[in-house]
Amino acid sequence: MGSWEEIVEAHREREAHARSMGGAEKLARRAASGVLNARQRIDGLFDAGSFHEIGLFATSFRTEDRDSTPADGKIAGFGRIRGRKAGVVANDLTVKGASSSVTNGRKIAYMKQATSRNGMPLVFLGESAGARMPDTMGAAGMGTMGHDPTQYMRVRDNPWASAILGPCYGSSVWYACLSDYVVMRKGAVMAVSSDRVTSMAISQAVDPEELGGWRLQTQVTGQVDLAVDTDEQAIEAIQRFLSYLPQHHGEPPPRAEVPAGSDTAAERLLDLVPQERSQVYDMRKVIDAIADRDSVLPLKDRFGRAAVTALARLNGETVGFIASNPMMKGGALDPDACDKVTSFLVLCDSFNIPVITLVDTPGFLIGVAGERQKAPGKIMNYMQALQMCSVPRVSVILRKSYGQAYLNMGGGRNSDAVGAWFTADVSFMDPAIGVRVVHGVDAHADPARYAALAERMQVDNSAYELGAVFAAQSVIDPRETRRYLIDTLDYQRRDLHGGVGAHLLRGWPCTF
Repeated sequence: MGSWEEIVEAHREREAHARSMGGAEKLARRAASGVLNARQRIDGLFDAGSFHEIGLFATSFRTEDRDSTPADGKIAGFGRIRGRKAGVVANDLTVKGASSSVTNGRKIAYMKQATSRNGMPLVFLGESAGARMPDTMGAAGMGTMGHDPTQYMRVRDNPWASAILGPCYGSSVWYACLSDYVVMRKGAVMAVSSDRVTSMAISQAVDPEELGGWRLQTQVTGQVDLAVDTDEQAIEAIQRFLSYLPQHHGEPPPRAEVPAGSDTAAERLLDLVPQERSQVYDMRKVIDAIADRDSVLPLKDRFGRAAVTALARLNGETVGFIASNPMMKGGALDPDACDKVTSFLVLCDSFNIPVITLVDTPGFLIGVAGERQKAPGKIMNYMQALQMCSVPRVSVILRKSYGQAYLNMGGGRNSDAVGAWFTADVSFMDPAIGVRVVHGVDAHADPARYAALAERMQVDNSAYELGAVFAAQSVIDPRETRRYLIDTLDYQRRDLHGGVGAHLLRGWPCTF
């Protein structure tokens, strides 16, 4: 065996090799391109000196590949993010393209089980080439896969966040799709298979950006919440996202200090929202004015833009804002907006985040395009998620709420409390459209009669009429909105269960 000194030295050499990743040459090329390597990404994610690695000496199960697979291409372990525990799996592209193998699959399974069992978030830092072809080719190779019957089962015991930081195919994409938050570096690709394999399969050239670039994933599919320019920005985005969430589903989110000046912006709400219902405005500015100063974190901001979904803080407490945005499609909700809101409700219900809905919508966007996108099913997915949502739900109607969207946006008994600005107008249909539907009168053909009929149709539409039948528990001055929400949520806190909901949505699918 040799002396202790020789044994220790041999161990140190093995350890150094295990940490060497794909070797100095590959690491130098990455550094020259301005892209962090897997270990640098982990260092940026965790508090200094807090990383506790597991599986350092794991390698390929193939004897001939052991020396060339340090940590088997996936680096895993635990650490602290701003003082709070978390787990990480970081793909090391310099080792066989971080391809999925039997050994590194075990590391991922270990991290999923450990973080779930012990109640801490799990972060995936993705950059991978898919399955390791020699390992999975043939029936025997395929037979090594699928031995974990819960591999892709997500029940949201703990928060997951993913970063797409380079070419991502296979497992890094699967785990991103299962995550609660996904950030993507511009120039990275997120797809089922690479452009090279796809080109060969369909016998035509494929552009990586069109296949799975950031524009596609943030604007068309909505599978990515945020696109950034650098690895560092992606890591910072994940750190910020996790700061709003609890460590696990069994506790409420952490409380933060309330920044000075947070109570003054709400006084500007009368200036932000035009009195005329047909005039547009940006609902995101309204949310900024109501929430604690500089606390709003939009999710899927480029997708389904007729709706806004955002985490924020209100009086130091984490809340989730859902809002229609009149700046986009007049605030009429389309199928993408429904998907966006549904996924956000799942997040909030799973992790005990109260939901605030701000309403100013003419209804759902109707037409052939919406029907082809399964609009009725999307509307009902949204409706079912809202009714199953077990966290406090407070809805505020700003200017208008019509038709089925009135219910989807928290009207009726679909909120624990409904407040209405004194400007609110609520009905089955926008009176301007109702006159044409019921009376067949057009504003251009007979403006005087049209105006008279429209005025008559609005007689019972006011916030006070809603309050009279107790469908709104409060009618408020817009400038009181922040205080109204703080007080209402305080009384709807679910103190009986320590601020923890029933999590009826935590097993819902991750896409719809």
